Amino acid sequence: MISITHLRENYDEILIAFKKRDFDAKNVIDNLLNEDKNRREIQVKLDNKLFESNQLTKEIGKLFKDGKTNEANKKKSLSLKIKNESKNLVEKLSNCEQSIKELQYKIPNIPNIRVPNGKSSTDNKIIFESNKKNKSSVGLTHWELAKKYNLISFDLGSKISGSGFPVYIGKGAKLQRALINYFIDFNTKEGYEEIQVPLLVNSKSAISTGQLPDKDDQMYHIAKDNLYLIPTSEVPVTNIYRNTLLNLKQLPIKMTSYTPCFRREAGSYGSDVRGLNRLHQFDKVEIVRIENPECSYDALDKMLNHVKKLLHSLELPYRILNLCGGDLGFTSAITYDFEIFSSAQNKWLEVSSVSNFETFQSIRLKLKYRDINGKNQFAHTLNGSSLALPRVMAGILENNQTNDSIKIPKVLIPYTDFKLIN
Repeated sequence: MISITHLRENYDEILIAFKKRDFDAKNVIDNLLNEDKNRREIQVKLDNKLFESNQLTKEIGKLFKDGKTNEANKKKSLSLKIKNESKNLVEKLSNCEQSIKELQYKIPNIPNIRVPNGKSSTDNKIIFESNKKNKSSVGLTHWELAKKYNLISFDLGSKISGSGFPVYIGKGAKLQRALINYFIDFNTKEGYEEIQVPLLVNSKSAISTGQLPDKDDQMYHIAKDNLYLIPTSEVPVTNIYRNTLLNLKQLPIKMTSYTPCFRREAGSYGSDVRGLNRLHQFDKVEIVRIENPECSYDALDKMLNHVKKLLHSLELPYRILNLCGGDLGFTSAITYDFEIFSSAQNKWLEVSSVSNFETFQSIRLKLKYRDINGKNQFAHTLNGSSLALPRVMAGILENNQTNDSIKIPKVLIPYTDFKLIN
């Protein structure tokens, strides 16, 4: 969420910045600033009425004390009128504040200067590519390999739950667990504290990190309890620090968490959802940072290098994309996507997004730190997948297959206790 003060003071610059997103922000920002002007005017009227009411209450008390009952009763009638006027102003103020909140929720984050121009994913900029992908390689897809070696059953998942809920079996299940443990160990060795969090969150948590109301149709909602299944551990992990004032010495805060993730993926169809390409339930290890704004872009670069090292250790061909304004997520100021190459499908698969939200989440979270001058400031929040497992699993199966086996990356062998799937 963007502060109203920031919108008012940087109006022209923000409208220009939103052109990167191909988002026409003028109407919604103008409406928001007008509502805020109304709110301030109502607040002044209410404050005056409350002051007037308080003064009148003192006068009435003194009149009764002095035995001037008739005069006191007349004043009481006036006091009742002022209280009714105040009540109406309180209601108007509440409606105005609700309108302001709804308008604020419609405004995405302001793209950082590093974000390239563009309207769609075709305009994203490749900033790094590892060893060249082998486009001519011929092999089985991961869903064919999963069936051949009895690693994953998509049919059983459909039987139990529906499409998008795979069942991992035998060495497939062990490889999945090995990846989770390796990713967590890799992250903790780099100074990220492991956190285990709930898989269900309340609406306040989902609003605070920006999933609601923007992605309401993508979340699984338990209506009876008004709880949401998490789409990523970013939501509960970041909300640990909701309504928190930190000391400068506490920053940076670095956390990592493994959780299953749940996404409805409404509107998804075609080859992009085949096999492990897109699921309703999947495992992911996340890294989250809370930073001093002066250090957050240095932290973002460190997160990029961290994920690079992780992918490099898995010996998978990968590339990094700087997402253009038109492909940027609602809450993000800048996002870098990591993609691995699927040799059998001959396409790139996203396995990680690393983002800086700047103060967009922390304003919603009311997450502040006390700076060197003793002033309370909003912190910057960042997060990244480190890593999302389904497409990593797909990449390992497809890129390491031979005619009669699948080789396990060296770094995973201590976690799997086997070198080959055959």
